[in-house]
Amino acid sequence: MSPDPSRKSPADLTPSVGAATDIAPLGQTQPKPPHELTAAEDPQLVDWEKVAAMDEFRALLKTKLKFIVSATIFFVVYYFALPVPVGYAPALMEKKVFGVVNLAYLFALSQFIMAWAVAALYVRAAGRFDKMAQAILAKLKIK
Repeated sequence: MSPDPSRKSPADLTPSVGAATDIAPLGQTQPKPPHELTAAEDPQLVDWEKVAAMDEFRALLKTKLKFIVSATIFFVVYYFALPVPVGYAPALMEKKVFGVVNLAYLFALSQFIMAWAVAALYVRAAGRFDKMAQAILAKLKIK
């Protein structure tokens, strides 16, 4: 049994613009959240050219770049260090270490440990990055 299209519920606010059922209401009843503010509406507008010219900001970018590039190179080299010996030195990688576990299996498992270690190092470094960013914000007097 289909509903009668001629009957409309009196509580249906769909026809009215700005109703609670609108996906994108045209009228704002409350102030916009900070992430929706435009540059003209933001009271804490930052001069990004000034920030980019700060020595502290350049030091932050340099420190982050140094860590990220080093960690990425280490990860890629370590990751490809497994297939290369498996392809070119299979006899070495087939050596049993204990039971049926060979050197290739141990190396593959070590990659999981290495990935967690790189993640832990990044978390530690991110704390330093955050302190540097807070110092920049304090200098600019921004919360």
